[in-house]
Amino acid sequence: MSRIANYPVAVPSGVQVAQSGAKISVKGPKGSLEHEIHPLVKVTQEGTLLKFKRTNDSALARAVSGTTRALVNNMVTGVAKGFEKKLTIIGVGYRAAVQGKKLNLTLGYSHPIVYDIPNGISIEAPDLTNLVIKGADKQLVGQVAAEIRGYRSPEPYKGKGVRYVDETVVKKEAKKK
Repeated sequence: MSRIANYPVAVPSGVQVAQSGAKISVKGPKGSLEHEIHPLVKVTQEGTLLKFKRTNDSALARAVSGTTRALVNNMVTGVAKGFEKKLTIIGVGYRAAVQGKKLNLTLGYSHPIVYDIPNGISIEAPDLTNLVIKGADKQLVGQVAAEIRGYRSPEPYKGKGVRYVDETVVKKEAKKK
């Protein structure tokens, strides 16, 4: 049984938490985020701490209270510090370039891939083969990184493709005659 909802979330200075009805909004230097609180969870603010209580002891209430606490903690962390994912592109002729709100990818296909960068996300390309995806919403940062990786995921023979920086690709041995 998880006890994650029993731990309060510390709100750092510079971050404002407002609650109206079942909606909680968090504002900070990196942006603002909102989340709809499940009716089985009650959120109270005591000073700089957010505490989470479930309204009853059902299995759903226990599960949702821990999930809500984790989501609100990610919101507070995101607006205070932000999240980032790093991708690297491996392959001859594979490259990426950011132009305004579009990411241009050349990944060995007969056509270039143009990815529209969603609002709340910033993508930097320090060089042609590295990407840094930054944002306040942890879920959105991970989703954007997964979508970009999905255009050409690493193949198992040479390891060519788009991968996370800390990802290891187990290479297969080619067939021998």
